[in-house]
Amino acid sequence: MFNRIMKRGPKKPSKSDDFGAPDGNPLPNAAGVVVNHASRGGAAPPAGAAAAPTMPPPSGTIEPLPPFRDVPVSERQTLFLRKLQNCCFLLDFSDTLKNVREKEIKRQTLMELVDFIQSGSGKITENCQEEMIKMISVNIFRCLPPASHENTGAENNDPEEEEPSMDAAWPHLQLVYELLLRYVVSSDTDTKVAKRYIDHSFVLKLLDLFGSEDPREREYLKTILHRIYGKFMVHRPFIRKAINNIFYRFIYETERHSGIGELLEILGSIINGFALPMKEEHKLFLVRALLPLHKPKSVGMYHQQLSYCILQFVEKDFKLADTVIRGLLKYWPVTNCQKEVLFLGELEEVLEATQAAEFQRCMVPLFRQISRCLNSSHFQVAERALFLWNNEHIVSLIAQNRTVVLPIIYEALEKNIKSHWNQAVHGLTVNVRKMFVEMDAELVEECQRQHAEREAKAHEVEQQRELNWKKLAEAAAQNGPLDMVTV
Repeated sequence: MFNRIMKRGPKKPSKSDDFGAPDGNPLPNAAGVVVNHASRGGAAPPAGAAAAPTMPPPSGTIEPLPPFRDVPVSERQTLFLRKLQNCCFLLDFSDTLKNVREKEIKRQTLMELVDFIQSGSGKITENCQEEMIKMISVNIFRCLPPASHENTGAENNDPEEEEPSMDAAWPHLQLVYELLLRYVVSSDTDTKVAKRYIDHSFVLKLLDLFGSEDPREREYLKTILHRIYGKFMVHRPFIRKAINNIFYRFIYETERHSGIGELLEILGSIINGFALPMKEEHKLFLVRALLPLHKPKSVGMYHQQLSYCILQFVEKDFKLADTVIRGLLKYWPVTNCQKEVLFLGELEEVLEATQAAEFQRCMVPLFRQISRCLNSSHFQVAERALFLWNNEHIVSLIAQNRTVVLPIIYEALEKNIKSHWNQAVHGLTVNVRKMFVEMDAELVEECQRQHAEREAKAHEVEQQRELNWKKLAEAAAQNGPLDMVTV
């Protein structure tokens, strides 16, 4: 599942796509264009000079730069630098009625840069690489707009119900991300050189962008960061630690972050590549970061990716099954039934990869929790818990340890058969009881006898309690009403 997600990657921008969304007041020197400074009496900037994002003067003639194919090979690096310099000018997309031409020219130039890198027509110089990363940084590293709940002040809104916010500047941002992706994956990119520009600071800023509410941007970031992790081995420990820190802040401080699912998708691939025996650092990551991610209310938004990561750990090292199951029990929801259904699904996947020794270590607290789920008044929770008996591996584990498991859940089974309101739950419970009868009829009879004794004893206690209250009432009636003492 994960490999299909990662291999698909973000959609490559099409040259025919309509990116002509216009911009606001700034009249920038858009990518692929040159401002004719002579018309204002100024001198033109030297070719190849790195341009900072500035507000261009309100007047001037804007002319596109020639395409790469129209200039000699010897001049293409210089033209590449000039195009990068012009792409450093930022356009305001908040006004759709202004500067349509400038935006289209920048879009066309960005597409030319993407094609130039992708075609591998020539290895770009170190200077060009440095200027390209500067241009990319100017365009993508920005203050993200406030989240929707921050605009409304409604902190209690369910993140799953919020509409994603789409960045109006995406027509240009998409091409900048595509350029960065093509640069990272290119066989011509020398990591020894590229790591000078794609450094820790650059990676941290990329990770900050995972907070974007635009799912298209997060999809590109996921693919790019995954490729950086694979290509730049020197950055691997740093990336893992930085992702850890994002998780810690999300779990213990904000409980708001748009990109947790995408970061977990990246980690799913990373965990899959962990060598055995597993390092203590990785086990701590499981205990301190992944398992606590079950705690936030919004776990449903990223539970599929989280469950995949957890399962990877258990499949890598079966001895971690006990740790994982106890972690799930620690964060088991009390009042959120939908989360309980998710937990039961994940629990089944983990149990399927669990061996007998690890199962025995945690089966008592595990089946106490399953017993509570069996008696849940929410039929989906009870039904999902009963579905565990449809799994052959889990049934075999239960059969091997039936003398411990059945006494824990027998009372819950009897209660469902007698009084559960949902017919489907009632029917499934009867089937589970039949399975235990087939496994060990004598054990079932013993559990039934003990259950009857407990019920009889409980009935006696209840009768004694009622008798005591009756005696107290009679004594009070005989003594008459007591005078109220006031202080």
